[in-house]
Parts: sequence; structure tokens; C-alpha cells
Amino acid sequence: MTTADQELEGRLALVTGASRGIGLAIARRFAAAGAHVAVSARSLDTSATFPGTLAETVRLIEDAGGTAFPVRADVTQAADRARLIEEVQAQLGPIDVLVNNAGTASYSPAADVSPEDYEYTVAQYFRAPFELSQRVIPGMRESGGGWILNIGSSTARHPEGPPYNESARTLGLVLYASLKAALHRFTAGLAAELHEDGIAVNSVAPVAAVRTPSVEAAGVLSPDRPEIIEPAEFMAEAALALCAGDPRTLTGRVVYSSPILTELGRTVRTLDGREEYPVQPVARG
Repeated sequence: MTTADQELEGRLALVTGASRGIGLAIARRFAAAGAHVAVSARSLDTSATFPGTLAETVRLIEDAGGTAFPVRADVTQAADRARLIEEVQAQLGPIDVLVNNAGTASYSPAADVSPEDYEYTVAQYFRAPFELSQRVIPGMRESGGGWILNIGSSTARHPEGPPYNESARTLGLVLYASLKAALHRFTAGLAAELHEDGIAVNSVAPVAAVRTPSVEAAGVLSPDRPEIIEPAEFMAEAALALCAGDPRTLTGRVVYSSPILTELGRTVRTLDGREEYPVQPVARG
């Protein structure tokens, strides 16, 4: 029988973009909760841009007693999107849980976005979640249910103004934020379409910035404002709560990490699941 500590026992979860950051944290937390975790990223054991590799993710999970299966896939490429789902299902069976996390944040004023950057960003943040969700739905329906989780963003909220604050004016968030807003609407709409199939579809975003390598590289974190930085453990615990919940009731939600954890009365645990995390969230946002 599945215990509270093994909420995903017997389930197969696929987490995209799992070589570092939020994806790595979610993959580790899911494995600690008993899931067999398939993890994907653009490369297996090399990283030319940021620290962290898929091979290291697998090693961390296995060292903690979990099971992981790596698949190299670039979700911006149509052939890789198709192959990713096919390979996981051929090797491990139907996917019970899909976490659409992959994407490297890059910001530029809308007037300066090139056609190439536009297509690449759309592929990362909207086309991939849309298509990967399409590809797992048949197996979930056949199995009698499932969970799809999209990683959202607080940037999807409309900027207030005029006057507008410095972030809205200077950070170059328009394309990225617009796609996250579209992802939120996709989440709510797909949840309605799949509710009778027992497939939950939710979106979760951090209340504050998570210190990931790509976010640090973008230069949007201020060392003078620690209150705007959120531990990755908060997102991992919120993701687990949403992917272990009852699909009949916990679906169609576009939520933020701390508020949903508070709403569900959820205690954040370390990524290996063994202890309570030393800091617990305060609902805000």
C-alpha cells in the first residue's frame, strides 16, 4: 500500500529539462516519493553553457535509492519531441505523470526579438508542452487517468501601470511572459477537456525567483533582495502535491508554490524526502 512518503509508488513520471534547476529538483523529489522517473535534457553528459547534466541527475537519484531513466531530447525539435515519448513508453510503459519544465530563460525587448529567437522561444515554452501533452494523453486514457503539470511563471501577470516599474520597462519579458500566459490558459482548457478521463492538468509557478543557473545568467537576481529568491524545494513539493492529488478535484489550477502548499497544508521536505526542509513557505502572491 502506498504511504504518505511514497505517494508516487508504481507511477512513471517524465520530467523535461531535468539536468538542473527546477526540473532536477522535481525529478529528485518524485523519485523520493516512489516514482520511476524518466528525465530528459538536450544532452546526456555535457553542458557547454550551465553546470549540471542529465547523467548527474540520474546519479543523484540512484545514489538516494531511486530509479531514473535518461533520454536525450531537445524539445524545440519536432523529431525529438516525438522520439522522447516513444522511447520512454517503449522502454518503461505508459507515462502516468508528465512535467513540462524544459526551457532556458532568455529575455530581450520585443522590438529586438529576431525571427529565429521567436521560433525557438515559442517551441520551448508553448509548442513543446502542447505537443508532449498530446502525445501522452492516449496512454493516460488507456490507463484510466494521469497527471500533466506545466511550469508557469508570475511574469504572466499583466504589468501594472502607467507608470510602469523598472522590471516591466527594462527586463525584456514580453515574449517569455506572453507564452507563459498562453500556457496558463492551455492548462485550464485542457483540464476541462480531460476531466472526464481522470487526467489532471495543472500549472505551478514559483512565487519568487528560483536560483537556477539560467536565471542567474540572465542577471535578474539581486543579492540585496534575498526575499525574492525561493528554494527549489518549494516548487518540488508543490509539484508533488499536484501530481499526487485527486484528478477529480485537484485540476485546472494555475497556482503558485507557497499559496498552494499552504492551502493543502503541505510540509516541504528535502529533495530526498527524508527530512522536513528547514524553512517553510509563507503564502503570498
